[in-house]
Amino acid sequence: MSTRPRTPGPNTPAPGKLPITELAELKARRQPIVMVTAYDAPSGRLADEAGVDLILVGDSAAMTVLGHDSTVPASMEEMIVLTRAVTRGSHRPLVVADMPFGSFQVSDADAVANAIRFVKEAGADAVKLEGAGPSLSRVTAIVGAGIPVMGHIGLTPQSATALGGFKAQGRTADHARRLVDDARALEAAGCFSLVLEAVPVPVADEITRRLTIPTIGIGAGAVTDGQVLVWHDLLGLYDGRSPRFVKRYADLATTIRDAVAAYADDVREGHFPEEVHTYGMSDEERDAFRAAVGHGQLEHRREHRERGHDHARQE
Repeated sequence: MSTRPRTPGPNTPAPGKLPITELAELKARRQPIVMVTAYDAPSGRLADEAGVDLILVGDSAAMTVLGHDSTVPASMEEMIVLTRAVTRGSHRPLVVADMPFGSFQVSDADAVANAIRFVKEAGADAVKLEGAGPSLSRVTAIVGAGIPVMGHIGLTPQSATALGGFKAQGRTADHARRLVDDARALEAAGCFSLVLEAVPVPVADEITRRLTIPTIGIGAGAVTDGQVLVWHDLLGLYDGRSPRFVKRYADLATTIRDAVAAYADDVREGHFPEEVHTYGMSDEERDAFRAAVGHGQLEHRREHRERGHDHARQE
């Protein structure tokens, strides 16, 4: 019998990878699940080292990384590149790729094809898509292809315009009831977890209690099974206005700005680089190099030019 290790497939966790089934067990034990967004290999590595359970390569990258005013412009090609970078940097957390606007809305076939790209080309462990209603058949199709799906309801940024802007959802009894129905439908369609964004605490509580799959809140209070924040928000890197549910754990924008300004000052004032930052040669090799390039002739020509400049200034 061969002793060669089996290559992990879409449903086979890599060694050390958090099993997706562990999330339901965390919910059952009432142990909060930690998710954060990341967009490159260094942030993926740091999130891994910090001990998070899930990393979402969010289409929020369109705003935080690519400079757009909304998440809508994010493309599949951009999201593939970002997801591939994160999976290179992280090992234990499950990496969830956000399916960008236009990648799943057209048809089940398109949704499956793009989800497969995230797994095959970028190494994602799962994908996330927004909404219920028409998205339910997309979830069923993608799960049927063997790819885990995370749902997302409440404030769904890709359709923020239709929702009346970036504001809380489910604040009326009728709308709240529809969110509960959507959550149950997404679970029935096969989602392994569900993001609840910007919904009132009573609604998030009701959904969390009714579902057997974990809920991940962002602006949904402490009643959900886990929490997610955007990397640039929690680290103080994002220059735009942050939502009220954001807690800033650092002010790295100031730290980075001060560091770059100090570097610029050192360069302009001749304080960098110092000798410790440079590479030298042995005297023998230096002399041989100078001889090889005609160093003496170069010095003679330089002195001749300088004498010519002095003569011109005197005239």
